[in-house]
Amino acid sequence: MTGANRPAWATIPVAEERFRPLYARLLGLRFVNPGGVLCFLFFEGTIALAVLLALAELVTWWAVLVLPAVVAAMVKLNDMVAAIVVRSAALVPEQERDRFRRQMEPAVGRAQVEWISHSVTGVVITADPVPPARRADPSD
Repeated sequence: MTGANRPAWATIPVAEERFRPLYARLLGLRFVNPGGVLCFLFFEGTIALAVLLALAELVTWWAVLVLPAVVAAMVKLNDMVAAIVVRSAALVPEQERDRFRRQMEPAVGRAQVEWISHSVTGVVITADPVPPARRADPSD
């Protein structure tokens, strides 16, 4: 893939493309940027897992070929979904993005507590034991 064909919204600069792992370059990942260790686990790790499963006779030896291919397909599918999400987010106007950010702000520490007129973090209001409730006994 050359720099001229790359869309403007791709997240990996063309200058850094040659430093990416071979696994990511062969799959043509644009939005998912796995590092070297993750690419090792995606490819060699799935081969080792498939070999262990085949040696334990839990799967056939075809799994050694199929499992890395299935993992590669899932990684590419994840990259395609990320591309769709980025494109759809770019279509949302800035005003809507600001409104969404305001709505999603966490409201930590804003809970209303009716039985305490004031609250200070870490201060115990009272430590008096509560007397046990008397049961209404008809024999009294």
